[in-house]
Amino acid sequence: MPHRERTLMGPGPGNPYPEVIEAFSRPVLGHLDPDFIALLDETNERLRQVWRTENRLTFPVSGTGSAGMEAAFVNVVRPGDPVVIGVNGVFGERMCDVAARCGADVIRVEAPWGQPIDPQRLLDAHPSPAIIAVVHAETSTGVRNDVAPLADRPDGTLLLVDCVTSLGGIPVTVDEWRVDIAYSGTQKCLGVPPGLSPLTFSDAAVDRIVERPSSWYLDLNMIARYVTGEGARAYHHTAPISMIYALHAGLGVLLDEGLDASWARHAACGMALHQGLEAMGMELFAADTHRLPELTTVWVPEDLPDGLDDATIRRTLLDTYGIEIGGGLGEFAGRVWRIGLMGHTARQRNVTLLLGALGEVLGR
Repeated sequence: MPHRERTLMGPGPGNPYPEVIEAFSRPVLGHLDPDFIALLDETNERLRQVWRTENRLTFPVSGTGSAGMEAAFVNVVRPGDPVVIGVNGVFGERMCDVAARCGADVIRVEAPWGQPIDPQRLLDAHPSPAIIAVVHAETSTGVRNDVAPLADRPDGTLLLVDCVTSLGGIPVTVDEWRVDIAYSGTQKCLGVPPGLSPLTFSDAAVDRIVERPSSWYLDLNMIARYVTGEGARAYHHTAPISMIYALHAGLGVLLDEGLDASWARHAACGMALHQGLEAMGMELFAADTHRLPELTTVWVPEDLPDGLDDATIRRTLLDTYGIEIGGGLGEFAGRVWRIGLMGHTARQRNVTLLLGALGEVLGR
């Protein structure tokens, strides 16, 4: 396939930071090499800073965000555990699937796609659940669900949060919000290609890890000895060396910029995009009080020029302008566009480029 320069503005991978691309060229060390272990330790410490946590068990899972999701559930869910899960999009649904496969008694708290979940409904769904789980930034809808109010939950209930699309792009404060388990993905606001899932477990969550999880590969009883160095380093699986180089570099870029500055940059770009789309007469999909700046959902116009439809327009943007945006999912396939401004892609010049290209294609 010929190489094409693209501005990746879909819900998936964004353009990586230049420092990340350079990191992939580093010579590959062995995964037990002392120099690599030192770099892994530094990467984990950078993750703690980005998560805003002191959790000792904080590291990148070898796999994408869905591997982080599975690691989060299989290590703490026992058969019959009541697990309250917020569902207002694809990834809330996926949480339910994963928890059910672990034998949980899943209690769904639903909201319409495009609308946030009322945190009080999650708190009221069960008097003493083992876990309350919610997606912070629902990638399928562009909606932010509130996490901070869930800090006031019953004693003994773990809070598990999907931060795949939020970490680095909007405020995430694990310790302040009393989040026990959180996972993310490298390919969104961290500006790194897909392949790792940052994960963090509180001490309370570590105390709840089951003796023998259903997944060997994601068994934190074994992985923790390798990533934390408690006692002697214990080999579990071969770490993806180059991906950890890349994550180390991406976290360095983010921390050099500063979390507050990154959040402000994403917010400014998201606002500019929202205002630009509305100025073109387009209607945003997500509830106006809970729209994500890093992932914008907008209705496909009903009055498209003759010969154009959702797929044709997205293909034209890709082939003619080198811009990739995402389509809708589920019942909203063909009806909604999902536009990402994440990590290195969250730049005003990309907002201007997208609005100009879309305006030309739509004749607006």
